[in-house]
Amino acid sequence: MTDTTTTQASGLAYFPIAFYAAVMGLAGLSLATHVVEQTWGMPNVLSSVFLLATIAAFLAISVAMVRKYRRHRAEFLAEWKHPVKKAFFPAISISLLLIATALTPVLPGLATVVWLLGAVLQVALVLGVISGWIGHEPYQTPHISPAWFIPAVGNVVAPLGGVALGFVELSWFFFSAGMIFWLVLLTLVMNRLIFHEPLPGKLMPTLTILIAPPAVGFLAWINLNGGEVDALARVLLNAAYVFALLVAVQAVKFTKSPFALSWWALSFPVAALTTATFHYATLTGSPVHAILGGLFYALLLVIMTALIGRTYVGIRREEICIPD
Repeated sequence: MTDTTTTQASGLAYFPIAFYAAVMGLAGLSLATHVVEQTWGMPNVLSSVFLLATIAAFLAISVAMVRKYRRHRAEFLAEWKHPVKKAFFPAISISLLLIATALTPVLPGLATVVWLLGAVLQVALVLGVISGWIGHEPYQTPHISPAWFIPAVGNVVAPLGGVALGFVELSWFFFSAGMIFWLVLLTLVMNRLIFHEPLPGKLMPTLTILIAPPAVGFLAWINLNGGEVDALARVLLNAAYVFALLVAVQAVKFTKSPFALSWWALSFPVAALTTATFHYATLTGSPVHAILGGLFYALLLVIMTALIGRTYVGIRREEICIPD
């Protein structure tokens, strides 16, 4: 009994904030599936199931994080101060914004409450993360990784549900902040990837995050621009394709990396790219993009199935909630 209790306590102490990346992935899967259902004339059943799974995962992970904060505050604060793990904290608010976006067509009243909560939390977390970056001892170049895009991605996610819920000016605020920080962080991250040592094995899958800002940016811009596909929309979508090709070339290196929660970084960017491609196909009538969207969705299903299965195995083997 003592050994079991000690193991459970230790697992809670090292319950990682990166678990929220799984919530982002599930939310992205729900949104992508909803678009597929609309495009292919299917009932919104599967997307609703995925949304319920997303909400359940968010609540379960949040309960665990609250317990960790109350019982193992030192370990919780250590994550907040960690130069890489710190960037995962805005995944909490991003998850709320994505859930609100998925809820908007069916429960707009609840979606409004969730969106506002996510928006307030996003501002607080992003300010906390960026203040930590610029207000303390300088970080070393190896500390920089594509995970640093997460706060910027969160800002660009806000208009996905915000415009439909009536928060147009707030959506412009978030979009502007997200795009500016994306360009700044893109320069820093590419400098680190090109001129310095390779990413550690566990962080290699985070390269996929490069796809997310332009893919989500395309969706946000379409919402803010009244559904019109203009030059900027095309630039953003095609930038996402460029980064997708870059990641595909590097993907063989992922197989040499040990499994960690960072592998969930594959999920949301691919979901965002899928959703963006289907939207472009619908708005422009492009059959090529319709086919491409279907291929991306098939890839997304494979990725999600593999990640859920491997995470379950990792939990059973006690490979995840352990000290680094």
